[in-house]
Amino acid sequence: MTERLKIALAQFNPVVGDIPGNLDKLEKLHSLAEAQGADLVICPELCITGYPPEDLVLKPAFLEAVRDAVLQLAARTSGMSTGIVVGAPWHEGETISAPLRGTVYNAALLLDDGAISAVRYKHFLPNYGVFDEVRVFRAGPLSGPVGFRGHRLGLMVCEDMWQADVAECLVESGAEMLIVINGSPYETAKREERLQLALSRVVETELPLIYVNQVGGQDELVFDGAGFVLSPRGDLRLQLPCFKETLVCSDWTNDDDVWDCAVGLREDQSEGEEDVYRALQTGLRDYVDKSGFPGVVVGLSGGIDSALSAAVAVDALGAERVRCIMMPSRYTSQDSLDDAQECAELLGVQLDEVAINPAVTAFDEMLQPLFSGYEPDTTEENIQARIRGILLMAASNKFGHMVLSTGNKSEMSVGYSTLYGDMCGGYNALKDVYKTTVYDLASWRNQEKPEGAKGPAGRVIPERIITKAPTAELKPDQTDQDSLPAYSDLDDILGCLIEEEMSVEDIAARGHDQKVVNRVWRMLESAEYKRRQAPPGVKITRRSFGRDRRYPIVNKFKGPA
Repeated sequence: MTERLKIALAQFNPVVGDIPGNLDKLEKLHSLAEAQGADLVICPELCITGYPPEDLVLKPAFLEAVRDAVLQLAARTSGMSTGIVVGAPWHEGETISAPLRGTVYNAALLLDDGAISAVRYKHFLPNYGVFDEVRVFRAGPLSGPVGFRGHRLGLMVCEDMWQADVAECLVESGAEMLIVINGSPYETAKREERLQLALSRVVETELPLIYVNQVGGQDELVFDGAGFVLSPRGDLRLQLPCFKETLVCSDWTNDDDVWDCAVGLREDQSEGEEDVYRALQTGLRDYVDKSGFPGVVVGLSGGIDSALSAAVAVDALGAERVRCIMMPSRYTSQDSLDDAQECAELLGVQLDEVAINPAVTAFDEMLQPLFSGYEPDTTEENIQARIRGILLMAASNKFGHMVLSTGNKSEMSVGYSTLYGDMCGGYNALKDVYKTTVYDLASWRNQEKPEGAKGPAGRVIPERIITKAPTAELKPDQTDQDSLPAYSDLDDILGCLIEEEMSVEDIAARGHDQKVVNRVWRMLESAEYKRRQAPPGVKITRRSFGRDRRYPIVNKFKGPA
């Protein structure tokens, strides 16, 4: 006799700490799955709390609220035909009291027939890159499958799929399929890595696999969803969309004790510039919306970084929530003025102009006695940048909009930025985007409108912004390449130093002057103190600045002279 199951995959966008709001979403998803005839609905890792909850799981009141929410959701399944798998931080004891470090598990809970039917704990706790789970969670034991209406389901939590041990234990103890709940952050090319790991587990166990991932932004992390189902032979049966909340039912049959899934939705996945752009759009949107800001204010200079930042902001939030300010100085070219105006018109945003010359003159006069006898240098350039930072923060205070910083990863790498000046802001969409990628994204956005974008179709960035030489315009006839290597060379060197940790000799072997490589290395390490004070921003690479890459500020190991 052929057995059948209908299992719903629910990728949704939780808010960290909003336990009532997340519970409400889960209840609605459960109702939707029930209406579609699902026997079981699978939800992402730690979806009750949002991921990652970090040290919140060490607060007794937080864990008590989690337990209440799980029990409420479990009670909801009474008399219903649909069970639900959710992720939550879980404390086993009856009494939840501090200190909690080392007593809390990252759990997958099966809720069915009005109760908590089974609990399984994450065995492999990631402790690299952005992950600090060893800090707050206790590793669970290797466990067998859970029983669900006469079937044996192998529950795994995220990192448990990245190693063979958990899947091996599950298949040896009778699991009929593997179900993986995830909070796996986006990185370029990571989607293929996940799929290959899942294929490895399928090949090893000869079991089908369901992969469900969180979607949405949380601080610097973006979760792309993109859940999938693999057959026991490794065939792709379902592919959920990326960067989009979705509930999809999968239809399963069991013939000769082998479960397989019917072919269903197989959504095309975004790639290349589109993929990166959608990650930036998602990260910025959720940071602003989940923080409760009415919108953002952007210093629109007529340069490529601010233009792309404004475009991402409009696509994420809508033009009515983006306010731009042009802050010209005596060094601002007419081209920059015209380009900023055209960019604002193409995007449909409000553009105000506040000249900084009166403030620059005032600072010159105030500092003249102190600086008498000294020639002008970067001090005067930085004053201009800091005046602009003050103006943007003033607009933020007055209108309530968050300042969106516009610096890119290349500049942040080598310290080509001004503390309390162009680094001012609450968030930076381009923080992990190299300059060459900034140009690629700008050119792509002029040709394509990403899914879910609230901005206009067609060209949104004036062509001259893309083609002209980049410049901070803080002194006459200035360009970035006065003090930096060409960005094509700089970004390749930085990628080798940051993402690959390559030696100077190996980088030079790629065709770079070794003296230039050494200089870039020294600039990179010397700018750590600035990066520690930079606003958060969207992570898109394997080694973004912050938790992915942890170097001391006081550091004399900066390469050969």
